[in-house]
Amino acid sequence: MNDDALHESDSVESPPSALPAVPELSQLMVHLLKGVLYRDDDERLWASLLRLQARVREQAAVLLLDLVLDEAEGHAFLKSRPDPDEAEGAPRLPRLVARRPLSYPVSLMLALLRRRMAEFDAGGGDTRLVLSRDDIAELMRVFLPDGTNEARLIDQVDATITKVVDLGFLRRLKPAAGGGQDRGHFEVRRILKAFVDAQWLAEFDARLEVYRTALSGGASLGTGQEKADA
Repeated sequence: MNDDALHESDSVESPPSALPAVPELSQLMVHLLKGVLYRDDDERLWASLLRLQARVREQAAVLLLDLVLDEAEGHAFLKSRPDPDEAEGAPRLPRLVARRPLSYPVSLMLALLRRRMAEFDAGGGDTRLVLSRDDIAELMRVFLPDGTNEARLIDQVDATITKVVDLGFLRRLKPAAGGGQDRGHFEVRRILKAFVDAQWLAEFDARLEVYRTALSGGASLGTGQEKADA
């Protein structure tokens, strides 16, 4: 290699140090495409998101997704953009984040947990709302059909709790040492506030009246579905 070639090699600019390594950005995108990123679950990855959020938004936009980032609550997720107005003549594109149908009991439990969180926040103090399985059963009891026996109630509550855990709105806590009769405790994840917004909560009483009417008419708990990006 001659000296000129050596000097040419020396003159090649290295990538700016401000640009992050691609694997770090890829790790963020993979995590967000799989589900919610919580600050408490991975503080290192959360710090990366705060630093790289502009690039994450760019990558998400290519997939017709928006980054929803709440620094105060400590969570972030990707949300599908609204479908284009049919009047505009734009084609409806496939949704990368599917809209999941929610059954009546799941919708009801989410509504009750959201109202309980609003009451909890109004009281100040701790930011973590933890409820036992019995607490959740009591919230649901008044809205279940008359004559529902205790065993059936618990079965329904357990099945619904499992679905809400799968959706990411409840987190099952490990039982305390020596708590042999502990039926389970759950943290209500604060991301629930992002999915059940203030407007939805303002209509809560009207929604529950509809539920009561459905129950008085003998409607099954499994009937009725709503859709949500969850």
